[in-house]
Amino acid sequence: MNKIFRVITAVLAMLATASCMQWDYGKFEEDFDTADHALFVLCEGNFQYGNATLSHYDPQRRSVQNEVFMRANGMKLGDVAQSMTVYGGKAWIVVNNSHVVFAINPDTFREVGRIEGLNSPRYIHFISDTKAYVSQLWDNRIYIVNPSTYSVTGTILVPEMEASTGSTEQMVQIGDYVYCSCWSYQNRIIKIDTRTDSVTASLEVGRQPRCLVADSRGKLWTITDGGYEGSPAGREAPTLKCIDPERFAVEKEFKFRATDSPSGLLASSDGNTLYWINRHVWQMSVNATRLPVKPLLKERGTMYYALTVSPADNHLYVADAIDYQQQGKIYRYDTDGTIVDEFYVGITPGAFCWK
Repeated sequence: MNKIFRVITAVLAMLATASCMQWDYGKFEEDFDTADHALFVLCEGNFQYGNATLSHYDPQRRSVQNEVFMRANGMKLGDVAQSMTVYGGKAWIVVNNSHVVFAINPDTFREVGRIEGLNSPRYIHFISDTKAYVSQLWDNRIYIVNPSTYSVTGTILVPEMEASTGSTEQMVQIGDYVYCSCWSYQNRIIKIDTRTDSVTASLEVGRQPRCLVADSRGKLWTITDGGYEGSPAGREAPTLKCIDPERFAVEKEFKFRATDSPSGLLASSDGNTLYWINRHVWQMSVNATRLPVKPLLKERGTMYYALTVSPADNHLYVADAIDYQQQGKIYRYDTDGTIVDEFYVGITPGAFCWK
């Protein structure tokens, strides 16, 4: 199942019924033995089931601990865990349909604060200790928050974007500017001046640019998924594009087949290699002049859903959503493509975060 169809289904349900989570602390039942270099696996769960979970994996011991947020806090994580990042000694978890960003201690997994009052948060990007941006699904604003006080301090209105179909997604900062992909029903990358918290420019790149990463040369890369058949915004063939942020112009373009469904664009830790999912897992140098013809890893008969590369040893981790109903699985590969480990996590593993 393509991610865009899952999101569309979710939106129709969201318009009819607002999700409401209650966070009530239970007993702190467990303490954990955590690693200095560890991988968090964030599992979305199922829309409106409130069954999102967090897993912790120790690469050295090859050991996994599942549902650590619930076990540490005595309460559920919420409805549709979207993304996670570590900043300022805290791990920040964005839970989309629960309209909240949790801050937890990355060693104990216990909550230390939360940002509420968000519409449909997707990703959080930190400008400083006192300012961060939170992108939104189904909103034409990016929220400005103060991480030190866990409060919303303002918004950034995206010009020429309808509130009902607005969408901002992944963010990358270069110098004083944050670049943000505008995804669902959208076709732009926007440029935000962090000194004024305003959109200063936008660049049309094609239907639904969801992913946004930077390479070792400071160039931006995005994958446009092309939308879907019957979309009011239209459907076109997906693309992979390289953007020069200084000129804010497309520098290179690679076209996929019209039937392809690429997602999960990722840059290696050194910024010289790109990875993405298009049924299989693909790899390409940032200096390539054409798309690869053979995949790095062939699919295993189920559903590759997310990727990450270890900054310590460049091992590739691939999340398999299987059927979006049962526990998902993570495959770990070394640099030669040999499988090193595999382990089960929660339902629909959709994001990774390195500690």
